[in-house]
Amino acid sequence: MWTKPVPATALLAAVTLTALAGAPAGASADPASANPVGGDMLGSRGLVVPEGVKPPPKTKATSFLIAEAETGHVLAAKDPHGRYLPASTLKTLTALTLIPKLDRNQAIKPSRNAVNQEGSAVGLSTKATYKVHDLFRALMMSSGNDAAMALAEANGGLAKTMRDMNAEAKRLQANDTVAKTPSGLDKPGQSSSAYDLTLIARAGLANPDFRRYISTKTAKFPAPKKWYEISNHNKLLWRYKGMLGVKNGWTSKAHGSFVGAASRDGHTIIVTIMRHEGYFWEEVEDLLDWGFSARGKVTPVGQLVDPLPAQPDPAQQVTAPSSQPSAAAPLLDSAAAKQTDTSRTVGLTVIGGGLLFGAVWLGFGIRRRRNKARL
Repeated sequence: MWTKPVPATALLAAVTLTALAGAPAGASADPASANPVGGDMLGSRGLVVPEGVKPPPKTKATSFLIAEAETGHVLAAKDPHGRYLPASTLKTLTALTLIPKLDRNQAIKPSRNAVNQEGSAVGLSTKATYKVHDLFRALMMSSGNDAAMALAEANGGLAKTMRDMNAEAKRLQANDTVAKTPSGLDKPGQSSSAYDLTLIARAGLANPDFRRYISTKTAKFPAPKKWYEISNHNKLLWRYKGMLGVKNGWTSKAHGSFVGAASRDGHTIIVTIMRHEGYFWEEVEDLLDWGFSARGKVTPVGQLVDPLPAQPDPAQQVTAPSSQPSAAAPLLDSAAAKQTDTSRTVGLTVIGGGLLFGAVWLGFGIRRRRNKARL
């Protein structure tokens, strides 16, 4: 008979309907396509340029964005929220996340795992001791994947660092970004966008230490015996007027990516490109030139949003112990946070109706059993 499971079915339906009632309107499987961060025009997968002005110079990059740092005005873009592998440009998020967390004078002895990271490296040795300050230089100048892992370990380990980096991305409203490695080495599920990398760079430029690391051309780096010189991989530091730096990256899957900022006459332009299959330095120079010429003369096509208020560190919060912790509590808290007064009323009504129906049916079943027992 189908009658016995009805109370459980009714309760399940009630909970399901309540969850749907509390779901945000306009939810989409593709976050970039619904209510794009920075403005509706930035939801386009094509070229977005202001009216009445010559478009930016052509680039082979699949995605790019040009913005003014001070105002946050997005001057032009192409597929700005398209999600792509970021390669070493993700190190901008690593640096921005860890610089405030680590003492620049802390001594670090890297693990064998850190020293043996694949890809670009500064040449760390397990026999040497490095200051955090040295490792940030190696990260942003030499794009050291070994330095990225050593910094992650100094921050309490890889898992904690990835949580911290993704939390920082959410704080910046860089919602296209999912960090899986501190170095930017390709990993399934890792992504960012031209818009997000520009947000991260803008936030980094406001940090004096971040700005110092990205703009340093050459530096002495410690070795087991004496030191050796390292140089910044950003070629534009030597050849583009007002170049502040930031970060370039490349992997065989991500292709070329770059975030760069330059300042002239008190104004800073940021250019980000992603998935470029060739030599991009001249193209970036042309895009920067266009940004400086268009600044203040065109209607912006979007806006770089400001970060959200900083959230307290959960590890520092004292929570009263619970005698009966519920595994469903985080899910229920999340659903409750998304509900409106209307959806909450509808949800409670549905749940109440479902529970009432279940109770009536249960009472009916007990009464039937008692009647049968008397026969």
